[in-house]
Amino acid sequence: MKRGLQIALGVFSLIPVAFALLGFLAGAGRLSPEGVTVDLDNQYRYFSGMYLVVSFMMWSIIPAIEKHGRTLLLVSAAIFIGGLGRVVSYMTLGAPSQDLVVGMGIELVVPVIFVLWQRAVAVKA
Repeated sequence: MKRGLQIALGVFSLIPVAFALLGFLAGAGRLSPEGVTVDLDNQYRYFSGMYLVVSFMMWSIIPAIEKHGRTLLLVSAAIFIGGLGRVVSYMTLGAPSQDLVVGMGIELVVPVIFVLWQRAVAVKA
């Protein structure tokens, strides 16, 4: 059970690492080829950097995941709340591209699963 959680966290954390690096290096223009404002690009790269650090935090707790429920909860909450921000955008401005809708679904479901799974691992340990 513990090993499965560690593997799942490792694999799923590669997704935000990839998108964070892409956003940090390529900026908001990769999502909007018709152009973006300097302020929007600046903010996008800033949040991409923060997203990268959230992934590093996730990696840091994987080896002793049974002991790091609070940290996992906080990281998962950050990801989940980010997903809620996407919901607000969706409801306010309309549907984004398909890959962002998939991301929103992952951000709203997977963190909850990981928190529950970690609690089961912690109880068993």
